[in-house]
Amino acid sequence: MAILLRLGHCNRKTVCRMELPGLGFAVWMFVCLCTSVLGYPNGKVREACASMIPCHGGSPHPSPEHTITVNRTEFKPGDNIEVHLSGPDFEGFFIQARDAEHLDSPAVGSFVLADRRLSQLLTCGHTKNSAVSHTSKAKKKFIKVYWIAPGDAPKHVQFLATVVKKYRTFWVKIPGPIISQPDMLSPTTPLLATSDAMSTSYPVSYLSKPFSASGCGRTKFCIRNPSNCDPGSASCFFLSFQQEGSSVFIEMSGPSEGYLAFALSHDQWMGGDDAYLCVNEEHHVHVSTAHLKGRSRPLLDSENVLEDVSWRLVDGVLQCCFRRSIRLPASKGRFDLDASYYIFLADGEASEGGLLYKHRRQPLITDGLYNVTGFPRDIGGSRSPRLIKAHGALMFVAWITTVSIGVIVARFFKPIWSHSILFGKEMWFQVHRMLMLTTVMLTSISFVLPFIYRGGWSQQAGFHPYLGCTVMALTIFQPLMAGFRPSRHAPRRQLFNWFHWSTGTTARILAVVTMFLGMDLPALDLPDPWDTYTMIGFVAWHVGTEVLLEIHSYCLIRKAEVIEDDRVQILQSLTSAEAEGHLFKQIVLTIYVCGNIVFLIAFLIAINQI
Repeated sequence: MAILLRLGHCNRKTVCRMELPGLGFAVWMFVCLCTSVLGYPNGKVREACASMIPCHGGSPHPSPEHTITVNRTEFKPGDNIEVHLSGPDFEGFFIQARDAEHLDSPAVGSFVLADRRLSQLLTCGHTKNSAVSHTSKAKKKFIKVYWIAPGDAPKHVQFLATVVKKYRTFWVKIPGPIISQPDMLSPTTPLLATSDAMSTSYPVSYLSKPFSASGCGRTKFCIRNPSNCDPGSASCFFLSFQQEGSSVFIEMSGPSEGYLAFALSHDQWMGGDDAYLCVNEEHHVHVSTAHLKGRSRPLLDSENVLEDVSWRLVDGVLQCCFRRSIRLPASKGRFDLDASYYIFLADGEASEGGLLYKHRRQPLITDGLYNVTGFPRDIGGSRSPRLIKAHGALMFVAWITTVSIGVIVARFFKPIWSHSILFGKEMWFQVHRMLMLTTVMLTSISFVLPFIYRGGWSQQAGFHPYLGCTVMALTIFQPLMAGFRPSRHAPRRQLFNWFHWSTGTTARILAVVTMFLGMDLPALDLPDPWDTYTMIGFVAWHVGTEVLLEIHSYCLIRKAEVIEDDRVQILQSLTSAEAEGHLFKQIVLTIYVCGNIVFLIAFLIAINQI
């Protein structure tokens, strides 16, 4: 990933007024949701991971003014190397480490930041945090980062940097020092972690290889996310418990720059829990116990009850393991491990001083109480509470299926079903009313679920709850207004029709925007970028259907017009046109309903898997 300093450009689109309100809404919603913004000067681009050339145009300057330095020239797997980039004022930069014998090969190892205000971690290829870039184009003279040597590091590694002084003034692949592995040491030789940052009094050793899931469900109790993932992969969160006599050996690993933690709890809420943390403190891992009180930061224990502590920090994956007695004296304040608990697994960022920041996404929580010293299991968990899952599922059912189909029926099927009677009313009206009342019921039930889960208003959900309340108000107002609609030929009926349409259209647009915002909240974090693309696909599907039916209705009216003043010919033309139009609309409605069901099933499956 390279440095790109580009100004964003917004493409303004003008939508002409149309006589047909349905088509106007369709184009309006499509434009509102699909307008995109291009790049920013924040370094978050992937186009130049291999070449390290910024997409600024022009050619790089030949003689670099900036230098790269390191604090040592030898390394072993797991070591951290301090890397400096310095020189005259520059706006952007991009740093990688590569095999010194094959500089065109992908980046190796991972980086850890020293100052998050000036630099950020990027991922090139399949290696997480394998590059560092700027966070803004503010001028800087000096950058410090730490490089973590991977377990499969090449014998010789060279650091490279691209530096942007101004938009058209930049240097590419500035060569840095080469560091090498000493021949006398094996890359898998266990090392003793003796850094002053380790404040523990127990022996701490370095792990030589990733954990294994081979004994899960047979000899040890395992929790994995995603289910059945390999602990050695860069995307797997893994926690295992293996009873050995009167103690339990615990392994925990996952992709994290700051900390990993698990907690034993009597319920599915944070607070009053027994927690265990592995914290990256200045590139060494500190393992400790803690207590959780409410949603505040964990209180670390001054006295540690853990033994046989080991850790590993390679390629952005933090691993630690330790042993704990099944039962401890009550004065230690720890839970006994032969009882059943809900198990939490969380990750987040930590400052250089070991200060823990709140996890940016929902912790993984088991779906039931488990005894880790009982029968071995191999289970998963969920990062989304059941109430929030139900909230999302009901909203998707309401606003992807019932309301969308109800609008299509009212807009285009009134002439077709006006002569069919269902329970004393025209069929189109009964179908429309049934679908809209179902929407009101589903939205109302879904609306209260987050408040039940949170116990009140959420301050961390951004605009989502505000828009949700607006949608709920419009959803209730719409049927109340419909209950007072004037008769069909009343003078105020046209005014009612426009108010009814505008209120419903506004509610639909806000509902889609609210769902877009809700899909990425920590409590219901659907997979990116799948969720965005799928929601855009649904919007395009609905807009396309409305546009198609609007065009068809217009063409049908044109076809039925007869210039000659012959009433028989006019009636015959209208009858023929209506027959063709009815069949076409019924086919479109059938395909549309099937498509909506496909989108709904896709979202429900995604919700069930998180």
